[in-house]
Order: sequence, then C-alpha cells, then structure tokens
Amino acid sequence: MAKIDMQNLEKEIKSIVAEITEIEPEKIALEASFIEDLGMDSMMALEILASIEKKYKLKIPEENLMKITNLKQTVELVSSFLNK
Repeated sequence: MAKIDMQNLEKEIKSIVAEITEIEPEKIALEASFIEDLGMDSMMALEILASIEKKYKLKIPEENLMKITNLKQTVELVSSFLNK
C-alpha cells in the first residue's frame, strides 16, 4: 500500500469533522479540542469514527474513541490504522 499523504488525510478528516460539527473547516485548528473548543459530544465523536471507518474501509475499535480529542490525534490514529 502506498504511503499515506498526511496533508490529504488531514484535509479529508477535517472535512468530516466540519460536516458533523457544522463548523467551517478553516475554523478547525489541528490542536483544537473537539469537546472544549468545538462543542462536540460523544455522539458526534462516534459519528466521526463511523464516517472515517466507512471512508477508509477501516475497523477502529471503539476504545480508540478516547484518543479522538483533536484533529491532530484523529489524523495520527487513522494513519496508524491505515499503515497496518
């Protein structure tokens, strides 16, 4: 499998987060806390996880949900699964 383009991955995940949180993508900073800064709740986090799994044909165990606290961590988590 080809090495993942991290910038592209970040852009795609940011657009998923933007769609679910209804926040403009350019307002979602890499380190912004999904809960404190973006007002996300656990249902939104699950929705994001489900969208990511569907888009990249991955199975990410739900215990990883706690690791999805900001865009940077989400991108790192997804890339670790994509690189397996």
